[in-house]
Amino acid sequence: MKCPFCGYLDSKVVDSRPAEDGTSIRRRRECLECHKRFTTFEVMESLPVVVIKKDGSRQTFDRTKLLNGMIRACEKRPVPFGTLEKIADEIEQVLQNEMDREVPSAKIGELVMDRLKDVDEVAYVRFASVYRQFKDISTFMAELNKLLQEK
Repeated sequence: MKCPFCGYLDSKVVDSRPAEDGTSIRRRRECLECHKRFTTFEVMESLPVVVIKKDGSRQTFDRTKLLNGMIRACEKRPVPFGTLEKIADEIEQVLQNEMDREVPSAKIGELVMDRLKDVDEVAYVRFASVYRQFKDISTFMAELNKLLQEK
């Protein structure tokens, strides 16, 4: 690690502990040349996940886009924003933990629906109606009946 004071390329770690956010490690270092101390943060590198859309196009996974879709489905429903953020975090973690760097959008949609079903059934049906592109009322009723049978 390069010293920010003298530019020397070698230092030693004096203290190491988790940072307040829990996602990084705070390291206190001392330059082996000028003996001044400085702090560095070590974070885990995450590889980008590419989403394969229904039309075959590809785009980088966007957590904000995922969250916005769930917010629209939960409009005027008693679902706390924190719950939606937690779902988005869980889904992002599932995608990061998989070895595949390319994920079909269908898989992400299913992950969202699985979680929304447990949180709010109306939000689940709203999301499913857009995601599965219900063509008519019979398709909508089939999904509702499936939901009722699971209860």
